[in-house]
Amino acid sequence: MNGRLGGIARHDKSRGPIETLDHVAVTRADGVHGDRRGTIRAGKSGRRQVSLIEAESWAAAMAELELPAEKVLAWHVRRANLLVEGVRLPREAGKVIAIGNGLRIEVTCECDPCFRMDEILPGLKHVLLPDWRGGVLGCVLSDGEIAIGDEVRIEE
Repeated sequence: MNGRLGGIARHDKSRGPIETLDHVAVTRADGVHGDRRGTIRAGKSGRRQVSLIEAESWAAAMAELELPAEKVLAWHVRRANLLVEGVRLPREAGKVIAIGNGLRIEVTCECDPCFRMDEILPGLKHVLLPDWRGGVLGCVLSDGEIAIGDEVRIEE
């Protein structure tokens, strides 16, 4: 089953503001263009180059918090780069996520929620822990220009 890209976000510095985008270049050299984690620094693996989260997992976490509708947080406060809809992200390293015509991202690990999530909203870290709800991390295998609405596929 294929899904679609529902959102794109980046931040250029630690704890910096999140910028949401309609389209962006994602490359092996820079990750999500303009995002602080994209460039692979000397001696580093790049395993945290791009972060992805499922819309359905984010919605489940918000529902578990039982927040009134006006208090439900937008997905990008998770500080993930890409929001996917209608497709389950792989729960194992080595799988490949293809987005649009060219972008391919190899899953490297789970994106474990950190203490910062509870700074944003108490209890958020806890509800993101089950079943990889916090998303996945990956490295770029092939460059691509992506836009909201692009097809998302899991390659076997």
